[in-house]
This record gives sequence, C-alpha cells and structure tokens, in this order.
Amino acid sequence: MRVLIVGCGYVGLPLASKLVQEGHEVFGMRRSGEGNELLSNEGVTPLNLDVTKPADLQRLPIPFDWVINTVSSTQGGADAYRAVYLQGTANLIEAFKEHPPRRYIYTSSTSVYGQIDGSPVKETSPTLPPSDTSRILLETEELLLKAHRASNFPAIILRVAGIYGPDRSHYLQQYLKDEARITGKGDHMINMIHRDDLVGIILAALRSGRPGEIYNVVDDEPIAQIHFFRWLSETLGKPMPPHATEEEKRKRGLTNKRVQNRRVKMELGYQFKHPTFRQGYTAEIRRLEETGQLNLDSGPAEPKN
Repeated sequence: MRVLIVGCGYVGLPLASKLVQEGHEVFGMRRSGEGNELLSNEGVTPLNLDVTKPADLQRLPIPFDWVINTVSSTQGGADAYRAVYLQGTANLIEAFKEHPPRRYIYTSSTSVYGQIDGSPVKETSPTLPPSDTSRILLETEELLLKAHRASNFPAIILRVAGIYGPDRSHYLQQYLKDEARITGKGDHMINMIHRDDLVGIILAALRSGRPGEIYNVVDDEPIAQIHFFRWLSETLGKPMPPHATEEEKRKRGLTNKRVQNRRVKMELGYQFKHPTFRQGYTAEIRRLEETGQLNLDSGPAEPKN
C-alpha cells in the first residue's frame, strides 16, 4: 500500500516504522524539516507540508491507499485547534476529492465526552464537549462523517484516551517531580492508552475498520485517580501526592467517565499489549531505571543529555 501519515511524530513515527517493516511505501508529513533525518532512517519519505495551507497540499504525491491523520497542535488554544484540526481536515478532504484513499483514519479524542458522573461511555453515548477545544474536535468528526455520507469518503474516527508511553508519561513525571495533586476525593476516572496499543489499533482499523464508524481507543481499565497514585506510591516507595487546593480544582474542570473499548476488541479483533496502566507504566518505569533516569533508592535522577 501507498501510505500517508499526516503529523508523523510521537504516534506517527512508530506507526510508519511498522508499516515500512510490513513492506508498504510510507510518506511522513510534518510541518518542518526538523525530523526529516529521523524519518529517512526509518525508511519513510519525508514531506514538509503544512496541513493548514491548501497550497501546500497541492504538492502531495497523490494518490494514496491509506491516509492516517495523527496531527497535533503544538499550541493549546481554540484558534490553533480550529486551524490544525477543523480547517486542516477540510483541506485534506478537498485535496483528496478527486482521488480518495481506501481508508482515512482520524485520531480524535475521548474529550468529546463530557460526562461527569463516572458513568460508562461507549461510542453511541452522548457527546458533551466541556471545552472549546473538545467542541472543535467534535466538529472535525462531524465534518468527516458528513463527507462520508455525502460522497462515501472513507473516514474512520478513533476517539483516543490519554496517550502515554516512552518519554511521555505525564502522570508519572508529575508524581516523580512532586507536582501531582489528588483532586477532591480522587474518585474521578482516568482513561489511558499506551502509544504502542494506539499504533496497533490504527493498524487494525486500516485493515478491518468500517468507514463511517467511531471507535473508542482506551485500555481495559479506567482507574480512579486515587487508586492510580496509590499504585504508583506502592510501586515506587514514595508518599501519596497531596490533595489539590480549591483554586487548583476549579482550574482543572475535570470530567469523570469510564470509556469502554468493547468495539475495538470485538469489531477490530485487537488484543492489547498493555491491557491496563499497570503493564504500561511498569514497562516505562523499568525503561527509566535502565537508562539511568530513575533511581528508586534515591529518587528520580537527572535526565541525561
């Protein structure tokens, strides 16, 4: 297959590497040429194009069999989200108007669910985006689904939970730096997915996913915040984090839901490498120890240059 990965970074690069190993011709699209050597070393053809600029997309070497949009916004505000996700997707749909791919994967977010009562959430549950950015992600989904209904555009939407993995374990790093805080009673649920499982699910969706469908990408065990930090505390031999102040609680505005992954397992037949955070975070803790970035006897070591 001829494959384009838009936003070939933390998720896109290992995905590209897997696809190259399988014998596919892979193109990795990034805004700048900063990572070109890294892509080339993996057997990926770099494309330095900006998804927010239609003129750039006219230079895409179309056609492609598979397109995977794993782009992320380096800035966090609504304007950046609107440009990168919503307008960027509109630009891509237009770019592939004459020669659509066989599959188009879009990585959205479970943040489009705004439930706050700890209830189980599946793909057909109401979407109640709690923020401007999550509303823009939902608008992007709706744009793709509209294109599917209107012209059979082969969009498959993956609603991805919090991604963690090598060099990207937000909660662990916060805890090691003594910056973690328990919000309220610590009973709100954390939903996560290891990067390697996200890559595996994207591959499964390319092969077996149904255009026009939505799949929740999350592991088997949503975990209450307090139980997660208790596991870290017992594993690392460090005290539990303190509770957040009222001001910190107001700023966070957390949702509280248990995102379900049944469709990924049943329809895509995916088997998790890291079924829960325990396997995934254990692997990351061991990696940090082996690379000298973590010493459980004396606390976290300084990162190596």
